[in-house]
Amino acid sequence: MEQKISITKGSVQETLLLPLWGRAYETQQKEPRLIDNKAVEIVGKVDYDFSTIHETQAMSQHAWVARSLHTDKLALEFIKKHPKATIVNLGCGLDTTFSRIDNGEITFYELDFSDVIELRKHFYKDSERHISIASSFHDKDAWFDKIKVEDGLLFLAGGVFVYSTEEQMKKFFTAAADYFKNCEFYFDAMSPLGVKIGKKMVLKKGGMDFFKDSEGWALKPVKSLEKWSRRFKVISATPMYKGMNKGLPLKMKFVSFITNILKVAPMVHLRIKTTG
Repeated sequence: MEQKISITKGSVQETLLLPLWGRAYETQQKEPRLIDNKAVEIVGKVDYDFSTIHETQAMSQHAWVARSLHTDKLALEFIKKHPKATIVNLGCGLDTTFSRIDNGEITFYELDFSDVIELRKHFYKDSERHISIASSFHDKDAWFDKIKVEDGLLFLAGGVFVYSTEEQMKKFFTAAADYFKNCEFYFDAMSPLGVKIGKKMVLKKGGMDFFKDSEGWALKPVKSLEKWSRRFKVISATPMYKGMNKGLPLKMKFVSFITNILKVAPMVHLRIKTTG
């Protein structure tokens, strides 16, 4: 029997299991909204008790699935326009997006801290089109020049930017605009209320509250991004649960409705273009 991969309790790696489990759990439902067989495979290889996650994360599981569905849709639309696109998955964790959207031609980079990239090696092998980079996304000097672009550049980030500050994000987006000129970003953001709820509901209830003292990037309103530079254009800010409530219990539908109305957690599509 193949030995399972151990995850240290209370580590950053442990938080990576939350959305991974959410996708795997959804895949195994009778009528899944998302099919992610790679997530199921990885969960089966990890030595971890997922019972606590299952008991405490019902609403968050819905969010992780919704985020993946939105991301897949946007990425596939981008790939349709740019068949040989370059996609960079910032703070990739144990994300499996590549397995769901690959058209056989895109180049997909997975970027995260070195310990996360080492963990991913148990489940993925790099190839000519699927490439791992060990770096913080804030350390532009360590990875910007490694990204090769032939036909459009899209950056994805799921559950990542909230752990930065506004100043860090402004600096990062500006640096990306300066270096890559024309590119797009798709990421989940949180309002100030969303940051507060997220810390309580996801990390603390899951027994993973070591981010409790982090400031967190709270974005409100989303259009404020355009004030950072004339090169920045917000294409859309889609409520996280828009179109995602089919088949859910009434209570979850109500919470989703309120979340959307309050604009707590939008999916943001940002385009960066050089100015004339």
